[in-house]
Amino acid sequence: MSEIEDTFNRINHHKGVLGILIVNSDGAPIKTTIEDANLSNQYAQLVTALTGKARHCVRDLDPTNDLTFLRIRSKKHEIMVAPSPDYILIVIQNPNNDTASAI
Repeated sequence: MSEIEDTFNRINHHKGVLGILIVNSDGAPIKTTIEDANLSNQYAQLVTALTGKARHCVRDLDPTNDLTFLRIRSKKHEIMVAPSPDYILIVIQNPNNDTASAI
């Protein structure tokens, strides 16, 4: 099993994790645990756009800096984003519950 698969499985087994997406630089899901393809695509596209805007904001404030992690928390979910040059890792979790449930 590759290092990516190991990391993917390790994250997926954490309590409260509802879904994981690996998205390419164009915003298309490469790998996901979200069964609903429409929801998976929606998360991928919207989070990719937000990540680009956040990265642009960080670079505007300091051109020598770059976005390394983005965390978004709402009443129902917490979305953690780890961007890299080739892909974006998105983890959706329920911050209020220790058990995973469907999105």
